Amino acid sequence: MAPEVLPMRPMTAGELLDAGAALLRRRAWPLLAIAAPLVAAEQLILAGLRDRAGLTPPAFLPDFGDLGGWWLVVAAGFGMEAAIVALLGGYAGVAAGSALTGARARLLSRPGAVLATATVAGVVSAFAAYFGFVPWLIVYGLIGMATPALTLGRARHPFRRSARLATRDGLRPALIRLLGYGSWFVVRFALGTGWVAIASQIGWTVDDGVVAWVVPIAWGLANTVAYPALACLDAAMLVETRIRSEGLDIEIGRERARGGDGSAALVDAA
Repeated sequence: MAPEVLPMRPMTAGELLDAGAALLRRRAWPLLAIAAPLVAAEQLILAGLRDRAGLTPPAFLPDFGDLGGWWLVVAAGFGMEAAIVALLGGYAGVAAGSALTGARARLLSRPGAVLATATVAGVVSAFAAYFGFVPWLIVYGLIGMATPALTLGRARHPFRRSARLATRDGLRPALIRLLGYGSWFVVRFALGTGWVAIASQIGWTVDDGVVAWVVPIAWGLANTVAYPALACLDAAMLVETRIRSEGLDIEIGRERARGGDGSAALVDAA
């Protein structure tokens, strides 16, 4: 049960990444089912934006000296992926609570609050990316636990709660979130775009028309797995940070000793 998915102890960065992957495996089908249509919509929107900006696959890079349209597309992409990961984070928080207590995971928990929070996360991330990459790094590191905090801990101020947790232990949670993003970006880029370079290196000729269709599909397939994985990492990190800094494991143990399942200990008092 819980020890196999989310260990009730502080974890190393590697163990946290493994815990996120274990949580994804536990709830793979619901998470993938939610992610797939969202990612498809994202790719359709990006396709239109890229076409207007004159960006072509496989890398969708701009002409030298013409960065305006390209940067707008990049910012929109960062915003949409942040919103999707946040939406998935709401369910990942429910799944994390289920892993800790053994209770049945509900597909919908506080849907209105999760949707509103995800929308704000997407808009803020898009603006942060548009006005420079450094602001996006800060925003991405701070807001990741907002929707898991909504559904797992019933937080009243999810962004404030997420930022406070993310800055504990010398920004450790924020840095681990960025590490997870970087790791998955390498995988996504390799599956979405890198295969074209590999094909050319081994002598395969890929028609431009095929590339125009296959690259967005490849990115979509990669994102369908990556976004749930990142959401599960956020949920696992929320649990681990509360264990490390607030003694959540002790509170759950006390409630279980009183005959409960630990659910009450998950409710956020902060």
